[in-house]
Amino acid sequence: MRRIKKVAVMGSGVMGSAIAAHFTNAGIPCLLLDVPAPEGDPNTLVQKGLENAKRAKPPAFYSKNGFALIETGNFSSDLGKISGCDLIIEAVVEKMDIKQALWKKVDALRAPGTLAASNTSGLSINGMVAGCSADLKKHFLGMHFFNPPRYLKLLEIIPGKETDPGVVDFVRDFGENVLGKGIVICRDTPNFIANRVGAYWVSAVMKAAIDGGYSVQETDALTGANIGHPKSATFRTADVIGLDTLVHVTETLFRDLKGDDEKEIFKTPEVMEFLVKSGSLGSKTGKGFYQKNKSGDIDHLDFKTRTYTPKQSLKLKCVEAARAEESAAGKVRAMVNAGDRGSELLWKTISATFLYCAKRIGEICDTLVEIDNALKWGWGHQLGAFEKIDALGAVSVLERIKKEGRALPKIIEDFLAGGNSSFYKREKGRDFFYDFRTKNYQPVVRSEKIILLKNLKDQDKVVVSNAGATLLDLGDGVAGLEFHTKMNALGPEIVTLANQALDEVERRFDALVIGNQHDRAFSAGANLMLMLMAIQEEEWDDLDLFIRNFQNMNMRFRYSPKPVVVAMQGLALGGGCEVCLHADHVVAAAESYMGLVEAGAGLIPAGGGTKEMLLRAMGGVPDSAVKLPFLQGIFETLAKGKVSGSAPEAMEMGFLKPSDAVILNGDFVLHFAKQAALGLARSGYYQKPQRSDIPVLGREGYAALKVVVAGMQEGKFITEHDAVVALKLGWVLTGGNVSGREIVSEQYLLDLEREAFLSLCGMRKTQERIKSLLDTGKPLRN
Repeated sequence: MRRIKKVAVMGSGVMGSAIAAHFTNAGIPCLLLDVPAPEGDPNTLVQKGLENAKRAKPPAFYSKNGFALIETGNFSSDLGKISGCDLIIEAVVEKMDIKQALWKKVDALRAPGTLAASNTSGLSINGMVAGCSADLKKHFLGMHFFNPPRYLKLLEIIPGKETDPGVVDFVRDFGENVLGKGIVICRDTPNFIANRVGAYWVSAVMKAAIDGGYSVQETDALTGANIGHPKSATFRTADVIGLDTLVHVTETLFRDLKGDDEKEIFKTPEVMEFLVKSGSLGSKTGKGFYQKNKSGDIDHLDFKTRTYTPKQSLKLKCVEAARAEESAAGKVRAMVNAGDRGSELLWKTISATFLYCAKRIGEICDTLVEIDNALKWGWGHQLGAFEKIDALGAVSVLERIKKEGRALPKIIEDFLAGGNSSFYKREKGRDFFYDFRTKNYQPVVRSEKIILLKNLKDQDKVVVSNAGATLLDLGDGVAGLEFHTKMNALGPEIVTLANQALDEVERRFDALVIGNQHDRAFSAGANLMLMLMAIQEEEWDDLDLFIRNFQNMNMRFRYSPKPVVVAMQGLALGGGCEVCLHADHVVAAAESYMGLVEAGAGLIPAGGGTKEMLLRAMGGVPDSAVKLPFLQGIFETLAKGKVSGSAPEAMEMGFLKPSDAVILNGDFVLHFAKQAALGLARSGYYQKPQRSDIPVLGREGYAALKVVVAGMQEGKFITEHDAVVALKLGWVLTGGNVSGREIVSEQYLLDLEREAFLSLCGMRKTQERIKSLLDTGKPLRN
């Protein structure tokens, strides 16, 4: 069986070094090569590329531990080392002659049967190895990562004419399961799928904006988060990509496309030519369509004057309508149907992109699913081109297009003639798409490792539900607890349902999995709005009861007679992190961001989080060892409200145990959590007793932490109220008013947590911090 134990990446530019970093994220050692420097150390260029990847923002590596997995070298003296690699990826400059020359050299050095791939964004895969051996062609394909490779899910796989189908299957499986990617199989056409249709969308928006008199700021307000696209929208996305890079993509399309009746859309706008010629290439040069002014504010380019103008106050009816909608489909409908000038731009560009994509089916791919997935995974759109039309009502959209005198592609006319009303549909918990080849609906093919909770609901798998959470039957004796409040904020409804869920699991299931499929959050923590209302109304007994109930819920998770496993991805902050801390096992997507951030709200963790981090800090520390340094590390993490930048980093910080699992494909967390829960249930799981043997450092330890806090305050690193919060935290971590080397119980620590939390709630500066977080989303350093 083939295994990828080491990878070579040829080219250490922005893409090459980031690809190498992502392989280390998967735990795979990497040989990173580039051309030798003209003078001095021949590895100067490759080392510079690696250093840039180490400093990249957002980070390219999950953890600094990945740095050690990269070996550097140069094409002159180290190319022969590729013979010891199982996969060779080329990511050099996008020039066919340079790539062809490099692959001929590689062909002579690689071991027969070694997998080989190009990260080209659109050059011909077949043309690249035209003069190479049959063995290379058999094992060669395109592996087009999107930048940044760590964060963008799409991996386009482009087989050549002679690529072994078994190689394609292996790389697809490897990309999905090991690298955590969403795979789209492409044909060897210019710029493949994502850049072909994504560049069309960007070009169409830019042309419509310039011709229609829309400003850069106005256009980005219309084409960003308000229609389920990234906040960077259109012009800021262009700046991030690099205007020279974007021009290269569109010019390549304009040059290489044959028989495309809309290739003119890819002509570079004059304003883009102006910016590129003047060296204003976007984020990498400090200015493009946007520029930071001397006061730190962001100005945008005026298309007519070619100068920068300050941000304006915008009043768009469609934007206001979209803010009232939760779902991406609802936002698109609100934006397009609002009837203002913003709606006009969106209707024009969304409908044009849809028609262009429809005409490309059969040329660049077989089905509409590949196009929609490419836009979602490569460009960050929540809805693909065909999904947007379904959101707007496919039949009404197509009738409007015809009334405007625009022709529908024949496959769309056939779709209408067949009496169909949507491109996707769901029946009995299964998803289907309209297949233009068969003129019928076919099942959407997904990995068997993907569990879709919405489909289980359609299959009547709901056990019990309320406004905050739902308990589902995941099958095989496993129940699934899903939170579904805004950002999965934890409130009384979730606590109530969680207790019902535990009762149901004890009666009729073998195990419980806690997880959801929220785009951004496992849980962003407690419902601060409800908490602030209780404080303002001085409902201290109600607040105390909620904290007790939350603590008791987490303790029931910890000491359930049946195993409890968390499936986590996205944000797990505050109370959300505390739920994870009390599970028997956590399966975390690598892109998980964990932290006990209560200090930012002027509080301490009081759902058992302080207690759990103390247990983890002291666990395994010999009785003879000096324990204060272990405690100080946890104290600093909680007092500063530190958040991990990834699941591997969360493990280093103690939020995850070494025995917890980290996987790169977030779509699979529920599946693997279910398997872990079954494994625990079938391996003789038993209910554990609560602990009453926890060592604390008492007054002596608290005095030491007071010295630390005083030093931080004297050095102006923390505010006066930061110090108050930190000392409350230290009081709990050291066990309160007890002598050193005392032994206490979990319940004792929970009571200390709750008392400290409630006392902080009564302080004006804590209340100011909570209100600031609710009003601005930012912590107040008062």
